[in-house]
Amino acid sequence: MMELPARRLLLVHAHPDDESITNGATMAKYAAEGARVTLVTCTLGEEGEVIPPDLARLTADREDALGAHRVGELAAAMKALGVHDHRFLGGPGRYRDSGMMGLPQNRREGSFWSADLDEAAAHLVEVIREVRPQVLVTYDPDGGYGHPDHIKAHRVAVRAAELAAERAYRRDLGEPHTIEKVYWNRVPRSVAEEGFARLDRALPDLPFPRAASVDDVPGVVADERITTVIDGSAHADEKAAAMAAHATQVDVSGAWFALSNRLAQPLFAVEYFELVRGTPVGTPETDLFAGLAPARPPRAADTIGAPRAGGTADEGAAAR
Repeated sequence: MMELPARRLLLVHAHPDDESITNGATMAKYAAEGARVTLVTCTLGEEGEVIPPDLARLTADREDALGAHRVGELAAAMKALGVHDHRFLGGPGRYRDSGMMGLPQNRREGSFWSADLDEAAAHLVEVIREVRPQVLVTYDPDGGYGHPDHIKAHRVAVRAAELAAERAYRRDLGEPHTIEKVYWNRVPRSVAEEGFARLDRALPDLPFPRAASVDDVPGVVADERITTVIDGSAHADEKAAAMAAHATQVDVSGAWFALSNRLAQPLFAVEYFELVRGTPVGTPETDLFAGLAPARPPRAADTIGAPRAGGTADEGAAAR
């Protein structure tokens, strides 16, 4: 059995690669500092497109083997970030990628979008009560850009945080726990615009034909919405390596990357958040744990061993 460290961070993401693109530098920074970083991924990303031609057979309309392959990519990404605790919500493959909004896959049996909210949240409650995070990071109500799995991940994270704190709810899932601070992923518009201005100058030397636009970046908001800035510059290489590990989805070239649409975007090593539960400390905050009292000594009920709810990414890879 292993005691809980003083700082515990939980991140909830929709598909493999979302975590590295959005929070890779933050995850690497806190993992390197000794915090327990726990990632819960809600689907295997089965409906994704594939960049390498030699892996195109994996797509849902051909072999439908992309999800199993992405389990291995996620394991490699977590190794690059130094993160040792990764779970799939309800276990690997419990919920399937729902595809883009409005597609028939949204209503497919087993899709994450069609899942019962409280049933899905119960799987996350078990993780919360085991890991007992002080901080939760997830998407805003629109999921950053309207993808149904991102929206559902937000809803599940919010509902699970509520249920985990209720003393009368499912004591079989562990002792109640209240998360003190909740953040949504954000990118300030001024930072995105500056990044794309740099990209325009670099584009002739990149392997991508065109640039994306600021509005293609999930979570871009007015600068005044930003409460928290995490400088992960020292971990830019780890973030880039984690993104590159998701080779079916992401093509990384230095400080830039592209998804399957081949439109270049900046790779941000400074990451931004909006605090929606808790009190900000500083303008802006520079630490997700700012203002939190030192953690009490762990009780016996708070000790943890191997992850229970879905296992680690490595376990998932070994099982496929």
